[in-house]
Amino acid sequence: MTRTFNIAESGAGSYRLLAVLRWVMVVIFVSFGMQKFTLQSAQGIEQFISNSPLVSWLSIFGFRGEAYVLGVTEFVIAILLAAGAFNPILSALGSLMGVVTFMVTWSFFFTTPGVVKWSISTDPMAWNLAGEFLFKDIVLLCVCAVLLLASLPQTITRLRS
Repeated sequence: MTRTFNIAESGAGSYRLLAVLRWVMVVIFVSFGMQKFTLQSAQGIEQFISNSPLVSWLSIFGFRGEAYVLGVTEFVIAILLAAGAFNPILSALGSLMGVVTFMVTWSFFFTTPGVVKWSISTDPMAWNLAGEFLFKDIVLLCVCAVLLLASLPQTITRLRS
């Protein structure tokens, strides 16, 4: 039993099509990373960071610094995903970091006050623009999870034939 990591670019059939997902995620992470260096983005994410038990510690870097740290992290993920087209371990690492990133941002949906209004009597779940902004992260989390699972050795996942 060999434990070799995989990359979609060297796969066959429908597995090879996952390479498209990799490059879409590279573009998304570069875009998100660039945005974190703008004042508007720093202001936009402040409410999420300050209310999150997972990343509120970023406030030690200051208002703009916390956005810069996240931007650099997103650039690193983009680089790892791009390099993952050639190195399967980097593919798995970048994908795992993407999964963690979107798990954290999805948690903002529940930790940021006013994002979601839960109700039994009316609409069971209504959210404002911040909630709509966060809702897309479910799809991005799933894309990174698929890339991660596709990168892992078959002996671990038992999903590929």
